[in-house]
Amino acid sequence: MTSGSRRFCFVQLEFPWALGPEAGRHTIRERLGEAPACVLVLQVLGAPERRLVGRQRRARSLGPAPELQPEAVLTSRATMIDTAPLAGPARAERWLSEIDADAVTATAVARLNRVLHAHAAATADPYLREVSRGQALVVRIGFGTGEHVADGRWERALELPRAPSGALRPGMAVLRPQERLAALLAGRDAVLACEVLTLRVRLDADAERWREAALGLRIALQAALAELAPWDEIAGLPARVDELGSRLDDVSATADAALAGGLGDAQIEIVRSVLGRIEAALRARTAGGIG
Repeated sequence: MTSGSRRFCFVQLEFPWALGPEAGRHTIRERLGEAPACVLVLQVLGAPERRLVGRQRRARSLGPAPELQPEAVLTSRATMIDTAPLAGPARAERWLSEIDADAVTATAVARLNRVLHAHAAATADPYLREVSRGQALVVRIGFGTGEHVADGRWERALELPRAPSGALRPGMAVLRPQERLAALLAGRDAVLACEVLTLRVRLDADAERWREAALGLRIALQAALAELAPWDEIAGLPARVDELGSRLDDVSATADAALAGGLGDAQIEIVRSVLGRIEAALRARTAGGIG
């Protein structure tokens, strides 16, 4: 990507926290040996003043709460820029008018999450998190000349409606999350280990990290079979557990294949299918178990 009169398309997202990687330009290749597919430009906006490095700070006495002002927070701006230039102003305008905004945004979020996932591995920090569109304060799609978009500016752009945070994926039932939370806090229900493990598998599957998803799915399935068995009074759940048990050999074989290398389409479909069945069983347990 170079400056000049050539125009490049971009997706820009802003989040109300530090994403993790250093501000600047990060080149992304889809595969080793290929030309860069896009450039990620990270900027930090509204950062509070930095304290002197190494300065000792003591606890300070505070007055009544009404005297306190909220701490300033920073905003991270991530601009994902395609490296392939658009062929002239007319083509750029046509691209912007014809795009599938949701699909383009989803691709940008997936690429951003690849960077965040890699940064977490590089820093060995288990607390760094990936992002969703619903967490973004702003989503913009547009085009501009090279240096303009690299600086967060544009020639023409669309600002998308804000997506609701925590929106359910297609096919998920509404499971009275506030009632479930109340039950968990009151000790009337418990978070199962298989629920947490399944969430991790879902994160990997959505990011198309199929090896990690397959490896995690094996232990998530084993935990689900053990933890869901006592809930046999819930209508339909025993049949779901039996179905999951019948898939254990397939899942174990897929996990073994993941240890040896990449997965084929049939094995990826096993991961998708069984993950969906575990999620369905957990929804059935939750819907029937809140009391």
